[in-house]
Amino acid sequence: MIGSPGTRAFLPASALPLAYFAGAHAALACAFGVLAINPDVPGGFFYHPRVVALVHLVTVGWLSGSILGAFYIVAPLALRLAMPVGRTDWAAYAAFQAGTIGMAAHFWLGSYAGMAWAAGLVWFAIAWVGLRAARGLPGAVVPWPIKLHVALAFANILAAAALGALIGLDRTRGFLGWPPFAAAIAHAHLAAVGWPAMMVVGLSYRLIPMMLPAAMPAGASLAWSAVLIEAGLAVLVFTLISGAGPTSAGVLLIAAGLGSFVLQVRRTLARRMPRPPALPRRDWSMWQTRAALLWLAAATLLGLALTAGPSSWAGPLAWWYGIAGLIGFLSQIVVGMQGRLVPMYAWYRAFAARGGRPPALSAHELPSPGFARIIFAAWTAGVPLLGAGLAGDRRPLVAVASALMLMGVVTGALYLAHMMRAAGRDAPADSPTSRPQ
Repeated sequence: MIGSPGTRAFLPASALPLAYFAGAHAALACAFGVLAINPDVPGGFFYHPRVVALVHLVTVGWLSGSILGAFYIVAPLALRLAMPVGRTDWAAYAAFQAGTIGMAAHFWLGSYAGMAWAAGLVWFAIAWVGLRAARGLPGAVVPWPIKLHVALAFANILAAAALGALIGLDRTRGFLGWPPFAAAIAHAHLAAVGWPAMMVVGLSYRLIPMMLPAAMPAGASLAWSAVLIEAGLAVLVFTLISGAGPTSAGVLLIAAGLGSFVLQVRRTLARRMPRPPALPRRDWSMWQTRAALLWLAAATLLGLALTAGPSSWAGPLAWWYGIAGLIGFLSQIVVGMQGRLVPMYAWYRAFAARGGRPPALSAHELPSPGFARIIFAAWTAGVPLLGAGLAGDRRPLVAVASALMLMGVVTGALYLAHMMRAAGRDAPADSPTSRPQ
């Protein structure tokens, strides 16, 4: 029975994921809104305080906020890891939001010393969720390679946060002696590849089969993506900070790990099961996930091209690499997965609010093609336009692209609210209630 005491711990019914998602949408909307209003902010080069502030709204506010919120849903549903929410979880959420705002504000003002305390708040929030994951992962009923991805993702972001704080303090005190630009690139890759990319890869082995649906992948071969990505990160960070050798070895290892992930996804696609008839005929959220994987391929090729030398980081190639990896792949795949994850969360939240009585609509009936189609169109057009505008220093194009992306983010927030409301509606008197699957 789904409402029995033994299964209630696995019902993602808390409002905490919704709060994380709301904060994440606000952060991403703020980043695109600033660029839409003031496309002069990038100024032709990405490594200055105000661009770094906007990047952290994406990496910390959007990506990390979305991951933390989703983990309270995915852990019980896909990993069979209970995540009941208490006061400390809400305190961690408050610390995360305050830290995100503090980091963006201090970067915008160029106050690197003040950024450290804000980073500490974010570190505490992620560490708390990571600690809860570490306690539950050994007993989670999933293949061990998936546990490995999750554990490494939390370890990487905590290491990246500590490294970022050190780099910020070093900007004002100069006690490390590291080349500032190379250290910043090392921090960015440890944070972006080691945290959201590693987590997305690991959880996708469970989520993509649930969303298609398809047979769940298994076996030790799933670990190759984690091992290769982590080894590549270690080599890349070391070579960037020390200058001891070329970065191409680390990039190639990361590319091999991501390639292993893509191969596993292709095998999963070949083992599809019959689609639930209640799902909309055109699943725009899954199309968005496919588009994100295409941007992953582009980012991988661009990353390999950037290993040609330090001078390449000052040109258009670096802008395209950042947009392809950070916006086209990571940010967009989160959008696609939310489009299929939120309906399940909305159903279970409504189920708990009704005291164990199923909602009128099943989780498969909650997605709306109207909302999802607008989101898909905005991201499909906006990502390449934003890349072209930033790489070519075409500020009107940056403004148009950012406005499109802002429209997609706002529509995504409205879509989330729509599904939450739809799940809570009562069924007509003569209609039977539905089950989630």
